[in-house]
Amino acid sequence: MQLSIQHKQQASSKYQIFLFNKTCLDSFNLEIQEQISKSEEPFITYLSPNQKTCYVDLGEKSDSLSLEKMRKIGFDVLKQIKDKKTTLVSIHLTKDSKQEFAFLEGFILSAYSFEKYKSEKTPNIEIELISSTQPTYFEELKNTTSAVFSTRDLVNEPQSTLNSTAFKNEIARLFENQNNVSCTVLDKKQIEALHMSGLLAVNAASDHPPYFVICEYKPQTFNNSKPVVLVGKGVVYDTGGLSIKPTQNSMDIMKCDMAGAAAVIGALLAVTSNQLPLHVITLIPITDNWIGSKSFAPGDVLKMANGKTVEVMDTDAEGRLILADALIYAQKFNPELVIDLATLTGSAVRAIGQEGIVYMGNTSKTTKETLEQSGNNCYERLVEFPLWEEYFEQIKSSIADIKNLGGPTAGAITAGKFLEQFIDYNWLHLDIAGPAFISTTDSYRGKEATGVGVRLLYDFLKGYNS
Repeated sequence: MQLSIQHKQQASSKYQIFLFNKTCLDSFNLEIQEQISKSEEPFITYLSPNQKTCYVDLGEKSDSLSLEKMRKIGFDVLKQIKDKKTTLVSIHLTKDSKQEFAFLEGFILSAYSFEKYKSEKTPNIEIELISSTQPTYFEELKNTTSAVFSTRDLVNEPQSTLNSTAFKNEIARLFENQNNVSCTVLDKKQIEALHMSGLLAVNAASDHPPYFVICEYKPQTFNNSKPVVLVGKGVVYDTGGLSIKPTQNSMDIMKCDMAGAAAVIGALLAVTSNQLPLHVITLIPITDNWIGSKSFAPGDVLKMANGKTVEVMDTDAEGRLILADALIYAQKFNPELVIDLATLTGSAVRAIGQEGIVYMGNTSKTTKETLEQSGNNCYERLVEFPLWEEYFEQIKSSIADIKNLGGPTAGAITAGKFLEQFIDYNWLHLDIAGPAFISTTDSYRGKEATGVGVRLLYDFLKGYNS
């Protein structure tokens, strides 16, 4: 389904939505005023008798929970429109506010659907935002929600059509018309020359070559003296390798194992289209994790580009191996901050479910608090896990420097502790395994690919200060 958003001064749709707060009731007829004034509850949607006019109380609160309620009301209203098979809707704006933005964000994100392989398509929806002047957030809202949709599309695409080659081509296509962005693709020979042992090992049994994609956004003026680097795990399909996954509720959704890579792509799209004055680089190692006679195996020892040796204990702990290569490579940029995103561990899912993101890192308390505030702002909330030195004991190897799997407990943390061995800069690790791909519809996040991470990173980078 395609979605178009325009600003207009007059409505042309028969289905109209009026946003308001209770201080502007006199703009409505007496019957509607009476219905609204009787309710003591905020966030109530009122429908006119003909069911073609909807009135949405924005309320007065702008705390994170209240704004999330507005996004969910956006989902509820959009569902009504879909049920009525309406293809054009006019939304009358009342004021340039956080509440209004949150409603529209939830409404627009709810309009997404992935129907590429359906024979019957949902009709396209056109949205008119009606006000005398264009709201200040108009372009930002369009660009950011579009970036989320691009991320969802990538994650929802099956591996039969989004193999490693198709993925690196799609990245190039997404950025081909973006100003001040350059994309470089390293092929297998270049990856070998850089001694990216993790990426080469995971790719060993594949019919598709590995790639390492570098996208750099460097506007003419920018605020940070050193770049912010975003790293995304790009495993386009994960069988688990020789440590094979079970099929149900595991391997059957493993097309989503590149959601980290898709999220940093979406975040960079939002940054570039909204022209943030920041120097930002994304690093994306791309492969699948297949099974065959050339598969890397438990017991193998890999020598990484920084000289550390890794004993492979589990070929299904492959994401941390390719992220390690990317984190080592990030050192060449002398980065101010590196943030990696990955669907990395089932342990993160078991710990906090799909409701939040597990994160850890070595950055300052101020940076962590700023990221957490961004998580609250867009309701992609974060829970910090510790990186205590005791956890390193679980990844010590008797025959190599470290091993790629810890013990039976604290799996998300030992994965982070593994990644910590490959950094020498300010770093944050976000494990998005819980919220990246969900089995049932969750309000405006939809079903399956949610695009988690895009709005979080954009909000963080928008307010980023060196």
